[in-house]
Amino acid sequence: MTTALAPARSDQRLTGVTGEPLDHRRYRRMRFIRRFEETLLQLFEEGALNGTTHACIGQEADAVGVVEHLTEGDHIFSNHRCHGHYLAHSGDALGLMAEIMGKEAGVCRGLGGSQHICAPGFKSNGVQGGIVPNAAGIALANQLSGTDAVSVVFIGDGTLGEGVVYETLNMASLWKLPLLVVCEDNRWAQSTPLAANMAGSFASRFSAFGIPVTELAGTDVAEISAAAGEEIAAVRSGSGPRVLLLHTYRLCHHSKSDDERPQDEIDAHWLVEPLVVHGRRLAPSDLARIDDEVETALGEVVATARALP
Repeated sequence: MTTALAPARSDQRLTGVTGEPLDHRRYRRMRFIRRFEETLLQLFEEGALNGTTHACIGQEADAVGVVEHLTEGDHIFSNHRCHGHYLAHSGDALGLMAEIMGKEAGVCRGLGGSQHICAPGFKSNGVQGGIVPNAAGIALANQLSGTDAVSVVFIGDGTLGEGVVYETLNMASLWKLPLLVVCEDNRWAQSTPLAANMAGSFASRFSAFGIPVTELAGTDVAEISAAAGEEIAAVRSGSGPRVLLLHTYRLCHHSKSDDERPQDEIDAHWLVEPLVVHGRRLAPSDLARIDDEVETALGEVVATARALP
């Protein structure tokens, strides 16, 4: 794992200005993540990125809704689809963009790339399932140190095919570790549909270890945030590990151009994606203003990152 050498540079235009209404701030964060990911895909086509990239377009509400309940001392573990989680956590758009471009000013001096981010309170890795025992290890350290810090790990539905996940769930339950597993079920493991690789139910795989599961189907950031707040509070209080199972949808391809899903299925989910659902809570003028501010901020990030050595 690479070492974090560049300080996080939180951009207020991403995280929300002081006093901004909560609904506005949530929309701003999701919109920035969406446009960041769309821009990355364009930059990849230009050959401007160092390595591969996996976008989280359509899953922005998961990142924003969960991460807004975390505080200093908590730890996030993510996977190959980590950009939204990192941006929601740090607001460091320039550090992430520079990292994915392979620049010295990146979060890990350009050595980690898109999937392997190492920063204060945040770690990601492209090895599916391998991040779960790491998250549990930090949870154990927090428990032994007597703090109320929690460890949150984001996994995908495909990760439930890894045996190390179940070994870790067993220990986490036995030791009542302060661990929240957020399972983002986007219905496809790369190009394999859920029905072709998943026997039984999601919830039963966790409840077999005596771990409580809260299950949501939808893309409403407010609903996700409410559930996440309750789960994190329970974990923080010492009740042991818990699972937040989010049935979401990845609107983009798995990675760059590999997509074998039915187009009508994708089109249907565009009608209920997070920005559409949450955007109904804002006035059209506020939506337009925030969109413009996000475009300006992102344009500056890209221009600055391109100019870096």
